[in-house]
Amino acid sequence: MTNHLQKKSNKFRDKEKFKVFIWTLFDFANTSYSIVVVTFLFAVYFKQTIASGMPIGDLYWSIGTSVSMLITAIISPILGAIADYSAGKKRFLLFFTLICIISTALLYFLNEGGIFTALLLFICANIGFEAGLVFYDSFLPEITSPKNYGRVSGYGFAMGYLGSLTTLAVVFPFIKNEMIKETFPISALIFLVFAVPIFIFLKDTRKEVIRDRSYLKIGFDRVFNTITHLKNYKNLALFLLAYFFFIEGVNTVIYFSGNYASTTLKFTMEELIIFFIIVQTTAIFGSLLFGVIADSFGQKKSLILSLAIWIFTILVAFITSNQNSGLMVALAEQFSVKPHDLTRYSFYVVGLLAGSVMGATQSTSRSFMSKLTPFDKKTEFFGFYSLFGKSSAILGPLVFGYVSYLTGEQRIAILTIGIFFVVGLIVLGFVKEPKE
Repeated sequence: MTNHLQKKSNKFRDKEKFKVFIWTLFDFANTSYSIVVVTFLFAVYFKQTIASGMPIGDLYWSIGTSVSMLITAIISPILGAIADYSAGKKRFLLFFTLICIISTALLYFLNEGGIFTALLLFICANIGFEAGLVFYDSFLPEITSPKNYGRVSGYGFAMGYLGSLTTLAVVFPFIKNEMIKETFPISALIFLVFAVPIFIFLKDTRKEVIRDRSYLKIGFDRVFNTITHLKNYKNLALFLLAYFFFIEGVNTVIYFSGNYASTTLKFTMEELIIFFIIVQTTAIFGSLLFGVIADSFGQKKSLILSLAIWIFTILVAFITSNQNSGLMVALAEQFSVKPHDLTRYSFYVVGLLAGSVMGATQSTSRSFMSKLTPFDKKTEFFGFYSLFGKSSAILGPLVFGYVSYLTGEQRIAILTIGIFFVVGLIVLGFVKEPKE
């Protein structure tokens, strides 16, 4: 009898491990889009080629990100409520995944001056990517137990950054030969290939529903009901407010790090690749480490630590970006290098620090959200999680892009990012972590 129970237990654990692996594989897949389009190649290609290297390119890019995030923010809670009612997460995930993949592949046809078409395709691709995450994230409570949320969420982000490194390795020969446009359909293909398993092997909880009104009406009704009863979820609402601010900083770093390195620091493509390899590698270890810290010491403490590191990172980026400051001149003399070169080298350190908490902040937020969310409303509440995350990403990049445009200097815009992290940290202090 004992052996039978043991075998049954082992079989259950193996099944859970397989589910977790398939789930994390989607993270591996979709980061091929985020690294090539959002963070690195297309972001730089848009500014330098499509916008002809003009400063207003930052403003156009920030408008594109903000519009895509606004649309995602509006539709996410409604789609999440519909998915909860109909148990149709996979269908929605497939729909938005295909939108992202097709739009990304079409970026290949863009040339200098095609700003409107570029923004339109980017907005469609980004909506597909970001809206899909609502349904992907909401699978977390179904594939593992609450005590493992931190680790499993960390595994997902670590696998994602591994996907970024793999994608960079695949597209590197094209970058070396200055075939930047070719990397966009390659990114779409990688996304497609590694996204397939989640739609084959991960089951969607099916249930019979009696529909007396349209799914759209159901979605609006459920969202309205949740909003009116939000007073019953004060702790969750407080966390979402904190998340709104600190994820604003994370999103802005993701959207503008490539542009900043190429425009302000004059990084070459090869230097950008080295920089992003540093970021992605440290992000893998950071995601795994903070997943263990979150499950061992609590999600809240883990988040506070990551935000403290973010604030320090922003200060380092701001201080080291002024090559004419007394500090940088003195350090340059100490290390026998030019101040300009020291500024460039310092940004690698910034990348290392940012990478250590980039995935960690996002994965810990996801696992904390899973703990705070009622199980029967998981997709709907993850829709609100997306609403706060995406609506914050409207403001952050827009503020950065506008300040950069007004001052003609991206260095000043860096400080706006630090403010969001500080406010998020303060609000997070009032959130209570639920007991097991």
